[in-house]
Amino acid sequence: MARRVYNFENPDRFVAGTVGQPGNRTFYLQARDANRIVSVVLEKVQVALLAERLTQLLAEVRERGANVPLEPAPADIDTAPLDEPINETFRVGTMAIVWDGDDESIVVEARAMNEDGEAAEEMADADEDDDGSDVVRVQLESRKAVAFARRALDVVAAGRPPCPFCGQPLNPEGHICARRNGFMH
Repeated sequence: MARRVYNFENPDRFVAGTVGQPGNRTFYLQARDANRIVSVVLEKVQVALLAERLTQLLAEVRERGANVPLEPAPADIDTAPLDEPINETFRVGTMAIVWDGDDESIVVEARAMNEDGEAAEEMADADEDDDGSDVVRVQLESRKAVAFARRALDVVAAGRPPCPFCGQPLNPEGHICARRNGFMH
């Protein structure tokens, strides 16, 4: 099957969001440009790591003199729910972020898992083999990347609170805590 590449250059919207209740949420990255919407599924930990690494990269390039804001502008903050319909394009296996120093922008790339449900080990150029993994590539202005990272961290934090003893998510009814010798917390 031929590789599908979904390119978004400064899209109208690029957000991380969820569907479902805490403890049973599905996480998405969603890009929208005019009437074109692409939604990909990923794990909560992938959203958290993407936001953290993006924040670190932006801080590093800011220290090197790039014009990257510390906080998102009010106009760039997006708290709206995901756009519907939410049709899963693919499940993300690997991600990459790149700083483009020429125009001071960020490129976020999410690649599909292979047929075996595993992440692709090599990041091939999109113009190479047609039999590679599908990919969503989003280029963002640095100010929008700051806003994306903030929202992604907020989405992750909006889940179940962690157990103060073991750090695992707490269900409303509690959980069996290994740190409390199997007692309910």
